Amino acid sequence: MRNDQLASGERPLSDRARRASIGERELIWMMALLMACNAFGIDAILPALDVLAADLGAGGNDRQFIVGAYLLAAGFGIVVPGAFADRFGRRPVLFVALAFYIVLSIACALASSFDMLVALRAAQGFFAAGIIALPPAIIRDRVGGDKMARMMSLIFVIFLLVPAVAPSIGQGILVALGDWRWIFASMAVLGCAMTAWVYFRLPETLHEEDKQDIHLPTITRNMKSAVTLRETIGYTLGSALVFGGLFGFINSSQQLIGEAFGAGDRFPLIFAICAGCMAIANWSNSRIVERFGARKVSHVALFAFIGVAALQLWFANDPDETLWTFVPLMAANMSLLGFIGANFGSIALQPFRHIAGAASSAQGFLRMTSGAALGAYVGYLYDGTARPLATALLITAVLSLVFVLFSERGELFGEKMDDYD
Repeated sequence: MRNDQLASGERPLSDRARRASIGERELIWMMALLMACNAFGIDAILPALDVLAADLGAGGNDRQFIVGAYLLAAGFGIVVPGAFADRFGRRPVLFVALAFYIVLSIACALASSFDMLVALRAAQGFFAAGIIALPPAIIRDRVGGDKMARMMSLIFVIFLLVPAVAPSIGQGILVALGDWRWIFASMAVLGCAMTAWVYFRLPETLHEEDKQDIHLPTITRNMKSAVTLRETIGYTLGSALVFGGLFGFINSSQQLIGEAFGAGDRFPLIFAICAGCMAIANWSNSRIVERFGARKVSHVALFAFIGVAALQLWFANDPDETLWTFVPLMAANMSLLGFIGANFGSIALQPFRHIAGAASSAQGFLRMTSGAALGAYVGYLYDGTARPLATALLITAVLSLVFVLFSERGELFGEKMDDYD
């Protein structure tokens, strides 16, 4: 990964943006850590769910709403910022999203009841959705094709380091300060740091000729095109399905690993191993995707995912399944997601260079709402075993393959993508 200015496929910037231009390495780190604010907001609180639920009087699987409400609301919220970012630019909309993230993190820290906390988490997910929607649009402003897939893979490598360490950070805060509320305070600190970095270093990437009117028919037309084009809709829905299974794991992971398999305090380490495997896979994807193409790499990974999920279901039906069979297989499937997620997203966004903000929001809306709703459902099916999760992983992977076949008109392992539309 180079630290020089972006090249080979980059679109020219305005004179003002060029003067403040940012190197490829810094851009990748910045976009990754922006998206990681979202991941930190989800995963840092996982080790504290037991304490939080007891403190606020929540029982059973209800504790999962702290995660599920954030994910689902973010899915609905992600549809909003893209259209505004296509009109006013990426920077102003990003600052608004970061402001909401900071303020609502503080509000969550001050919540006095479980219902209030769930409502605040939903508001945080909805209004801060720009930190999820805009990084892909910013990258698409600069490059496209398999080069975008490579950059998004590198972004996911860094992004996934946060879920790997966030539970440990959350547990450390809980042990050191003795109160789960400080975990939300740390989210606000992270948001402030990212705001300062973006303000001083990120130039506006929206090109003047690509600006769109804030006109409902125009917005509707742009977003409709982003989610109805046959060549891309299968990839949007396919990624929603496989990541829905992943969200189901995140929702129930503390109960499944910590309680059902008796890992207890080892939960943050085990979660970190799984997320770390996904990060390594994204790094590997960044090394091979421009050589083989996003389609070939992701299609092979999807078939492998189906095979591993079938094996997971076989082991899950054994009443004596242990942590030592569950974790390697879960880590393997999370690794395979590293070869699916960035590639599916890049393929889906490829045709929409001129409306990247609206397209990223529309596709993100479908991906997040479907995935979060499915993940919440799968998590709530938790019955003390890994069977509901394993069943969901297999079913969603097979359906994802069906959607990809639809987009590709029955032909898989297609050619590489060009940098431009």
